[in-house]
Amino acid sequence: MDPRTLRSTFGRFATGVTVITCRTPDGAHHGATVTAFTPISLDPPLVQVALTRTSKAAAYLEGAAFAVNVLAADQSDVAMHFAGRPCGDPLPWREGATAPRLGGTAATLVCRPWRTDDGGDHLLFLGEVVEVITTDRKPLLFHDSAFHHIGNPSSEVVWLGCQDDPSTGWFDATTSFTAIETPAIPRSTRY
Repeated sequence: MDPRTLRSTFGRFATGVTVITCRTPDGAHHGATVTAFTPISLDPPLVQVALTRTSKAAAYLEGAAFAVNVLAADQSDVAMHFAGRPCGDPLPWREGATAPRLGGTAATLVCRPWRTDDGGDHLLFLGEVVEVITTDRKPLLFHDSAFHHIGNPSSEVVWLGCQDDPSTGWFDATTSFTAIETPAIPRSTRY
């Protein structure tokens, strides 16, 4: 597989823009712009970020607390700063429950380390969420190597009328399932 083609294809998936913040071994604040962020679990509350193995942030995150800062629409300069193009403006650092975080974001999830997994040329860091900060600020988006802003919603409630609606869908938390036993099909009638 050609890496450039694959990277371009990955870029067709629109994502939010995050800055992963942590402390260096000497206690300094460090951050890296990352679009590879995934919510994983509600119970326990887990998130995952993928960092290139050779990045400084990957070296600092092994066994360390971190924050996932979901950047707001007006924070493209912050995204570029942590991607290696310093903006020169003072950064909005704040202290989180376990790791430094950024102010002015759409949301922030502060985590303690959970586990690190192999992700090929990346490392996958799972963190247990210990603090959340949310705002009503619109998020910054990334698509086809460019920043974008969120448009108007296509509907007010996405789940409404959907069979996967966690409130009114086919099955709720009280539903139990019984396995259906099917008779064995003789070999001569298999396709």
